[in-house]
Amino acid sequence: MRILYKNDTILVREFLPEDLDLFLALLADPEVARYLPPNTPERYRQLFAVALEDYRKGLFSRWGIWDAVTNDFIGTCLARPFVEVPGQLEIGYTLAKAYWGRGIATTVSKALVAYCFTHTSARDVVALTHPDNIGSQKVLEKAGFSRAPHNIVRDQKEAAYFVLHRPA
Repeated sequence: MRILYKNDTILVREFLPEDLDLFLALLADPEVARYLPPNTPERYRQLFAVALEDYRKGLFSRWGIWDAVTNDFIGTCLARPFVEVPGQLEIGYTLAKAYWGRGIATTVSKALVAYCFTHTSARDVVALTHPDNIGSQKVLEKAGFSRAPHNIVRDQKEAAYFVLHRPA
């Protein structure tokens, strides 16, 4: 199991097969999934299986976020190539409601950006949010992202498009 990031409060690491139930429970919460594309539990099982496979394939995947003190499950995050714009990498995160408003999403976003810029030559890291998800948009701005002047359409739905350029 590889650790992607660790500080005094959180740990971002590869999922283990036994973490599947935690992952499914997180995404089954209607408030947590409010701004996510609709998916079935079976589709989430598939995404989890792909994450486990991705660990052997390369740099990009989905990881678990854990409380570094209690080892409680906090949420999930990802980094992957951004399909819509070649040369850009996309990050994302989903946290359990009990952990909203604690600065964890900002910390995770910054850690993912550092990971992307350290391990690749990508010029930009991007993130998408539902246009109404003001909380996540504020997180991204705190993490250094700027909202692009245009939105992106993914799966026939509009998404707010945020970009952070590689430092010169």
